[in-house]
Amino acid sequence: MIEKDFVQLIKKDRYQVFLFSCPASFPFSIFLHYWFVINEKGKISRYEVLFRNTHQKNKFSHFYVNFMPPTRGIGVFPFFSKYSWNGDLEASIDSKTAEKMIKIIKNSSKNYPYCNNYNLLGPNSNTYIKWVINRFPVLKIKLSWRAIGKNYI
Repeated sequence: MIEKDFVQLIKKDRYQVFLFSCPASFPFSIFLHYWFVINEKGKISRYEVLFRNTHQKNKFSHFYVNFMPPTRGIGVFPFFSKYSWNGDLEASIDSKTAEKMIKIIKNSSKNYPYCNNYNLLGPNSNTYIKWVINRFPVLKIKLSWRAIGKNYI
């Protein structure tokens, strides 16, 4: 999705959650990488799990906030950010449910059980997304069969 198109979806007086996807990095590009973008009444943030390890608060983690712009997909090639996939909007949640989801997403670094673990088959980015959406079955969000790791939980 093009950033300017995404901006038109933002409602500055509401809470919203957007679910994006893009192909995984080569050579695994048949699979998908998912991430959340949240809108807290005009404040936009991106949340995801990546294969890269970051040092946060005296420990290593795979959980990232605002590592990349909201709609930009991950790099086509690992560790080479010049070329990135385009992000595709998969779902948009705009209700009291979005406000509840945002609380869970924002506390994920403390509550998600696999922040410090990453494996191609799971736990991975899709395991994280499924962990969040499993708390909201009323939304009936289904991840693609290409979301390897979604069933790790």
